Amino acid sequence: MPAKSKAQQKAAGAALAAKRGDMKKSELKGASREMEKSMTERELEDLAETRRKNLPERKTEK
Repeated sequence: MPAKSKAQQKAAGAALAAKRGDMKKSELKGASREMEKSMTERELEDLAETRRKNLPERKTEK
């Protein structure tokens, strides 16, 4: 599942780093904290590896 915005991709990257032990879980905030708790490492990898070139900064609500 690819990320839908740059913000989501960044949050997934931070959550993945914490899940792997590259950063402290206590440093996570907001969405990345929830992602780390609720998603598997593979799911986080899928979101984090999304190319950012044509993604909006944030997803607009409709």
